[in-house]
Amino acid sequence: MTRIHLTGLIAAPYTPFDSDGRLKLDVVPRLATHLVKQGVSGAFICGTTGEWASLTREERMAVATAWRSVAGPGLKLIVHVGHNCLEDARELARHAESIGADAIGALMPSFFKPGGIPAVVDFSRRIAEAAPKTPFYYYHIPEMTGVDVPMHQMLPEIARAVPTFAGIKFTHHNAMDFALTSAAAGDQYDILFGRDEFLLAGLVMGAKGAVGSTYNYSAKLYLKMMKDYEAGKMAEARAQQVRIQRCIAPLLKYGPLGTGKACMGLVGVECGPPRPPLKAVVGDNLAAVRKELEAENFFADV
Repeated sequence: MTRIHLTGLIAAPYTPFDSDGRLKLDVVPRLATHLVKQGVSGAFICGTTGEWASLTREERMAVATAWRSVAGPGLKLIVHVGHNCLEDARELARHAESIGADAIGALMPSFFKPGGIPAVVDFSRRIAEAAPKTPFYYYHIPEMTGVDVPMHQMLPEIARAVPTFAGIKFTHHNAMDFALTSAAAGDQYDILFGRDEFLLAGLVMGAKGAVGSTYNYSAKLYLKMMKDYEAGKMAEARAQQVRIQRCIAPLLKYGPLGTGKACMGLVGVECGPPRPPLKAVVGDNLAAVRKELEAENFFADV
């Protein structure tokens, strides 16, 4: 296995659909070009933002293949392969390795849940061994899975059990656990921050890479904040984080996936509606989103 380190901003792309909810893979090349222009370093596909749970296994493979064909050396491709069914997850992992994905990631089942660190590690090992040449990232998102074990305690266990373990996509609000996990990982493993709305806090606690949905259309806002932080301009970085939070606020008001996809249309890359039971943001709600973003001069900087 070739070791990699993921740094910078990694977008979690939306899966494009037509108005009837069918895959529209001809949008993927435009998405990839757009992400490169935004300045992101990678794409974490078919995750929560990519509506993995609303896709069939075959559709997820088709999406991964489409991304592999357009993701060049400047855009790392991480394929999410997590599934409630272990064998489906293993098959997705095999496929990701066969197309040359740079890495895979997997969250835990959300119906029959693994109980405790040994069960989480064992389930992860079984997925990862299906792609023995591909770096594996554990996807920690307890809000969606209901599986919440301390990552700083799990890290040494999963590192021993999974030879391809490369790090954790940490999408949780537990800042203490993130800081302890980052300290335990050192420079050996990547602990990717997964909360766009307070990325600055993640940087302070040691994050070198981050995965998020809003990096699809507003990465430049974050890159400015990161540049200010690295230059020691904390007042400017804090002000930029607040501005970003104001731009994120509509997602919380109208629904993150529908609003995020609407934002992609507003910046010129139409990804269609989310699949049911989620709803598209249209009409008066879309106009309200645009108005809130315009109030922050959003479109001038993205």
